[in-house]
Amino acid sequence: MRATALIGLVLGALLSGCTYEREGPVALHYAEFKSQAPDGNIVHVCHAYGCKMQTRFRFTDKDIASLREVMKKARNTDDAKGERRAVAYAIAWIETRVGKEIGTDKDRPGMDFTASGDPTQQDCVDEATNTTSYLKVLDHNGLLKHHTVARPFSKENLLRGVAGWTHWTAVLVEKGNGQRWAVDSWIYANGENPAIVEAEKWYIDSLNNLPIAMR
Repeated sequence: MRATALIGLVLGALLSGCTYEREGPVALHYAEFKSQAPDGNIVHVCHAYGCKMQTRFRFTDKDIASLREVMKKARNTDDAKGERRAVAYAIAWIETRVGKEIGTDKDRPGMDFTASGDPTQQDCVDEATNTTSYLKVLDHNGLLKHHTVARPFSKENLLRGVAGWTHWTAVLVEKGNGQRWAVDSWIYANGENPAIVEAEKWYIDSLNNLPIAMR
């Protein structure tokens, strides 16, 4: 009876996939992927897959003013939900701005296994790292009131083959209740709004069934 129950638990865990939580400060994520953490308004943008390439980018005062305006217009309520909506539009704006400078404006949505090493393309490690850096810039400039920026984490379900491949996301934590929110910009082409969804509801099926962009 115990053996049967144990087998059931193991199978259940496998079928539901694995979640790799990362404890500790965001700085540990940058160390894990040998990438440079943001410094004020300076970021090092990961591209070419797995942060193989990193290109320095500095947000100007004009950029920050534009971001304030983007978030002000996008925020439809003065609460955590409204802030997440504003963040989605801010990340899209940043990707467009940065992409034109370093060539990642040509980044295609999702995974292209032939694109590793292509400086115009980004995988989920690049995207999760960059989105985290962009969120840190927003926080540095006082644009996050209801959330803090947490360390990225990953999920996988290899029983589904390529569709269950390990996938990374940036994370926000809501201050009021501790809810963790996945901020996933990898799903869509460069400059489109990311999906922002409760971490426990993110990527529970496969890469073929991911959440829609936040609008």
